[in-house]
Amino acid sequence: MKEFVNTLETTEKTVLVGLVTQRQSEAKVAEYLDELEFLADTAGAVVEKRFTQKLDYPNPRTFVGQGKLAEIKEYVEKNDIGMVIFDDDLSTKQVANIEKELQIKVLDRSSLILDIFAKRAQTATAKTQVELAQYQYLLPRLTRLWTHLERQKGGIGMRGPGETQIETDRRIIQRRIALLKEQLRDIDRQKTLQRKNRGKLTRVALVGYTNVGKSTLMNLLSKSEVFAENKLFATLDTTVRKVTIENLPFLLTDTVGFIRKLPTNLVESFKSTLDEVRDADLLVHVVDISHPQFEEQIEVVNKTLAEICQSADKPMIVVFNKTDAYTHIPKDEDDLTPRTRENIPLEELRSTWMNRLSPGNCVFVSAKTGANIEELKSKIYDKAREIHAERFPYNDFLYQKYDDITEQ
Repeated sequence: MKEFVNTLETTEKTVLVGLVTQRQSEAKVAEYLDELEFLADTAGAVVEKRFTQKLDYPNPRTFVGQGKLAEIKEYVEKNDIGMVIFDDDLSTKQVANIEKELQIKVLDRSSLILDIFAKRAQTATAKTQVELAQYQYLLPRLTRLWTHLERQKGGIGMRGPGETQIETDRRIIQRRIALLKEQLRDIDRQKTLQRKNRGKLTRVALVGYTNVGKSTLMNLLSKSEVFAENKLFATLDTTVRKVTIENLPFLLTDTVGFIRKLPTNLVESFKSTLDEVRDADLLVHVVDISHPQFEEQIEVVNKTLAEICQSADKPMIVVFNKTDAYTHIPKDEDDLTPRTRENIPLEELRSTWMNRLSPGNCVFVSAKTGANIEELKSKIYDKAREIHAERFPYNDFLYQKYDDITEQ
């Protein structure tokens, strides 16, 4: 059986392909391709060119039209390109037809994200979660792996070894999937027990889109050394640290980041990781305010939290991070076109819908420079103390007495 291994090697030359449809405007496709290029860079590929095409719906055989595929083929052959990455998921038939035409490696967004997760996974838990997602992705695509036996016909008296091998592989993978699911159930039970053993300390979870600076904030608040890098999915494993602000101890959790078009298999596989968010008393939603599409990233995270983590009713602090990287383009006085978000300075942006997003619970910081970190600590302390006071009223009375003494 063919093993599922990392697909990308470092510095592979690739091209990206996106489709402009009735549901995806040209501007939206450009945003998705920007993110896809960042994903490719994270995986170790170098993007040489982008291809887009306007179609009412994807071509069922080759995703793009024959003319666009011929254009891609010409560029690939002239520039020694070894891989093409499509922004949307491809069917088994589409991958086979495209590979046959281009004679190079073909990936879609899901397979690229799986490759990154496979490289990033460090602990046994993360490796098990990623392996399960990989096999679930691979199972319906087994036919493409056995095209060298495609001349063998099925039916009565015509059952060839190709079909037999596919069925054998399918049974092996299904058994492996069942085993990995059982291992994850054991991990989930262990994680649940660990959470119970942590006592009644208030739990604060950092959530947000991938690469918004959660791990850097974790390091600042907990004075620890959690791995942080300017790459997508730098953190896959949940990290929990005990933090004390003033006189109040609580548990701070760093979680895996979210992303648009995240493969369903990955979400399901990382259920035990998301349980840390479900069990949190307070969520700290970290947003990269310097990102051009940070509003959409907020929507992606909120939708994921509501649908998967069932945490829409949890108290939340919204942290707009990377204020040091925020830039705006002032409009000329004689420019009568409507202003866009890119034309608004940060100080003005702070007084808009952002403060209404979570009244009194928005803070603008820079984890890189440390700007406004004390304000963030103060807000976390106030919220964590409210939660602690509801849980332990007598302890809060002692904290109040302690505060009175320190103020005197």
